[in-house]
Amino acid sequence: MEQKKIDRISELTRISRERELTESEQKERAALRREYIDSYKASLTGILDNTYIQEPDGTKHKLEKKKS
Repeated sequence: MEQKKIDRISELTRISRERELTESEQKERAALRREYIDSYKASLTGILDNTYIQEPDGTKHKLEKKKS
């Protein structure tokens, strides 16, 4: 995610402490937060896809995706 978008999230959060955000500002902040979380999850996908768990007995198994 671009740094200017992260800065905008911070700016909107700071503004929300001073006054209530307008409806458009609330929607913008929610969309930016969703994008931030999605990009963070995507950055972890490569790591998690190649992660193995080693049990105390020495056996290893691939990390499985959490079932919803």
